[in-house]
Amino acid sequence: MSQQSLNERVTPLVVDGESYRDAFRAFLAGTDEKDVTHAYLTDVVRRLPARRTFLDVGAADGTTTKQLSPFFEKTLCIEPGEHMYELLRRNCPDAVILRDPVLEAQVRTPVDLALLSHVLYYLPRKQWTPALLRILSWVRPGGELLVALQNPANACMRMVRHFTGARFDLARLAEELAATASPLVGAARLETLPVRYHGGSLEEAVAVAEFHLSVPELGAVEALPTRQELSAYVRRHFTDPAGGFTMPHDQDMLHIRRSEAAHHQP
Repeated sequence: MSQQSLNERVTPLVVDGESYRDAFRAFLAGTDEKDVTHAYLTDVVRRLPARRTFLDVGAADGTTTKQLSPFFEKTLCIEPGEHMYELLRRNCPDAVILRDPVLEAQVRTPVDLALLSHVLYYLPRKQWTPALLRILSWVRPGGELLVALQNPANACMRMVRHFTGARFDLARLAEELAATASPLVGAARLETLPVRYHGGSLEEAVAVAEFHLSVPELGAVEALPTRQELSAYVRRHFTDPAGGFTMPHDQDMLHIRRSEAAHHQP
């Protein structure tokens, strides 16, 4: 990497852009997140009282959808992104795919499990509670909404907070949902899964760090770090004594049971 490029400031990666996809692929190649979360989600699905319909909100390329859909009679997805939609359509040809954003989508079929995995980063904070209540209205009474985000105290999110000030906290969201006193909201619990990314080279680890800095809304951030500053942070905080670079990014899983007393709202 040239000195000139090191002095350039990191810019948010465009979600549908090639640089974002390259960084995302590098992240997926080095993390155990999918293995850990897929095993966890499979266990959740097996414990459901019914498995008629699964809804994956923000299904992306369908990797997780493909893992869970065989347990259900029907699979619905919400995915407005053009590039991700094409991948999702190829990976999950039997799924019904809705193209509208979550706050505009219309789901007419009651679902037994709704999954909202790593989507809230892309929604303004004031829309989090309305989005969850909307999704919960599509869940069958006694069914479950499962929301996944990175734990705000993990090393990756500490980096995001250091450079942007952004914090994403499902525990706070659970409190807000309870405070709405909505008849939709039943029991809720929060669990944390330990996962980590490991990469062999500094260049790759910095690319993954840049990918994570692209996740939050950055409109209020005057300037992201230079690549030299980001590289220094990665070396200081993520260098692994055994070699390479390790970035813990534990995942929070918020389980929200739809109240048995609430009737389905289309």
